[in-house]
Amino acid sequence: MNQDQLIQKIVEEVITKMAASGAIKASDAPAKGAAPSASTPSAPSASAAAPSASASSAPSGDVILASDLAKYIDHTLLKPEANEAQIATICEEAAKYHFYSVCVNSSWVEYCVRKLGGTGVKVCAVVGFPLGAMDARAKSFEARTAVANGANEIDMVMNVGAMKARDLKTVREDMLAVRRACRSGIVLKVILETCLLTDEEKVLACQIAKDIGADFVKTSTGFNKGGATVEDIALMRRTVGPKMGVKASGGVRTYEDAVAMIRAGATRLGASSGVAVISGGKGTSSY
Repeated sequence: MNQDQLIQKIVEEVITKMAASGAIKASDAPAKGAAPSASTPSAPSASAAAPSASASSAPSGDVILASDLAKYIDHTLLKPEANEAQIATICEEAAKYHFYSVCVNSSWVEYCVRKLGGTGVKVCAVVGFPLGAMDARAKSFEARTAVANGANEIDMVMNVGAMKARDLKTVREDMLAVRRACRSGIVLKVILETCLLTDEEKVLACQIAKDIGADFVKTSTGFNKGGATVEDIALMRRTVGPKMGVKASGGVRTYEDAVAMIRAGATRLGASSGVAVISGGKGTSSY
């Protein structure tokens, strides 16, 4: 059974149950017998706009220049011990190299907004990070506060335990609480923590995230036992189709890593080693 057939089989087996429980709308699910779309438009050139949720991976024959990669990167620092000087450095690097955003814990949002004013670099805040086990109301409050402080994007960790228990209603309500906390125009990415999930659970999580109106699905926090893999990116891309964003995060430390993820279907990259990625080097730092 190939990957497309696996995805279709999983969706067909669970869609009736999910719709009955209110976890997703049956009208949004792939039709029975219809394989999920794997078609993808070209990646942007150096002169094009930064990749959005609707952009997808580059065809395998296209050359992706290191200078093009900056437009894909959320320059990330999420370590609990991160201090002001370190946050200032990632902001300065993001402005210098024109990364898409900086991704920080929510307490740093106001600071980053001030540092990055006028640069065009967006500010992304993580919510419910890194466990995803917080009450949905707590995640909603954190997201609402981050947005009020100037965050342009929210990366939330889904309720992984609920997914492992197949409590799909709770998974959906958790995501939806954060979606509702984000006002119009705020990009929402849902972190699945793929290293803890089966392929079936990854497909279900992607389907629910798509149903509640998330803009991206994202692989990992970078704080667990594994990060992004090419196989997971391909599975997520085939599940959500060509229009929704897919973010690879956790372990993207080199130019080669980045290109492999984009070719597999990623439209955004989370990296603490963004400077090394675009310079062709190898980063050793973690989130």
